[in-house]
Amino acid sequence: SMTSNLLRSLQTLFGLDLNSRRFYTFMASNKLPWDRLWMVLWKQIPDPAVEGRLLVAPDDSINNKTGRKIFGCSFFHDHTAKLNQPTYPWSQNIVSIGLLKMIKGRWCCLPLAFRFYFMKKDIEAQSLTAKIAGVPVTFRSKMAQAVVMLCSVAEQFSQLPVLVVTDSWFGNDGLLRPLNASAYAFELLSRLRANVTLYDLPPQASIRQRGRPRKYGTRLGSASELAASRKTQAKMRSVFLYGKQREVLAYDEVVMLKNLRCPVRLVWVFRKTRRVAFFSTGLTLSAQQVIEYYGARWKIESGFKEIRQEIGSAKSQTRNAHAVINHLNFCMMATTITGIYADRIKADPQRRHVVKGRTSFAFSDVRRLIADAALSEDFLRLWPDREKCRQNTFVSL
Repeated sequence: SMTSNLLRSLQTLFGLDLNSRRFYTFMASNKLPWDRLWMVLWKQIPDPAVEGRLLVAPDDSINNKTGRKIFGCSFFHDHTAKLNQPTYPWSQNIVSIGLLKMIKGRWCCLPLAFRFYFMKKDIEAQSLTAKIAGVPVTFRSKMAQAVVMLCSVAEQFSQLPVLVVTDSWFGNDGLLRPLNASAYAFELLSRLRANVTLYDLPPQASIRQRGRPRKYGTRLGSASELAASRKTQAKMRSVFLYGKQREVLAYDEVVMLKNLRCPVRLVWVFRKTRRVAFFSTGLTLSAQQVIEYYGARWKIESGFKEIRQEIGSAKSQTRNAHAVINHLNFCMMATTITGIYADRIKADPQRRHVVKGRTSFAFSDVRRLIADAALSEDFLRLWPDREKCRQNTFVSL
């Protein structure tokens, strides 16, 4: 969380005698090749595909700050704010993408890339928090930033189709159209809004029919209007959801969406008094896959909490633009490396704090394994000529 802790860990674990001024100059350097470093890290992920697809989840998060003149900060709207929290906190708005992957029987989200979002009014006002080395940043919408990051991942994994799993805010034509215009294969999976109008598939055109063929079939109604009639046709399905196998009442069909201008597989999920609808442009996906993949999307939300609180991106008070960018890159990479470490070890990580109904490991359990391995004698054998230094208590903490 603090760069001073990183300096002490380098001195404790590796016995390096670093000048603090040179170290902090390096942490604020503008020459670190982050794009190339991320591409190297992507290739270290073992078996990134899930059933022949690359599951990538884009989303944005709020990183609250307390100091002024911090790069990327502004009064962004927080739709998740509690009653005792400000609706427009002083914070950073971060657009990121993560790889959804099953690790040791548990869905995980490994961060792949991120961008800072700046409001156009702050850029036009020449705000100090929207400048890098005195030069205002270029405005880009959240959709445009997500498209750039998704295309860079698709370029590295060109042999795999990419399934973009997103919430209803990103799940529309503003994201799908530029992705389809790229040279890579993308599919979209998202939640359907209740007021979206659905249409049947277009009828097959006859040979003697005059005019162009119809693009849409008969109007079926809105998603909320069709919910009651579809519930009577739903069936129980077994899906792996939120850490265990569950029985879900669901119904699926293929319909047309005008806002996407393409056919989609629509999956209804019913509970006692509530219902929710998901859609996917990948028509070969089954209803079980659609439900399970969207349930796994929640891991990017919990990943934001891990990066803010456990890794400590919210605790750093660096203000320089390059220092802020470097620190968040280090935090994101540390989270991804932790997931890669958990995937590569043979034994399943043991849960330290037992929670009723949960058998899978937690993110903190893997961090503790890394700390124990770093403090073991086997780790010190990598540097035989190194003088044995005093082991600081903060590493184990």
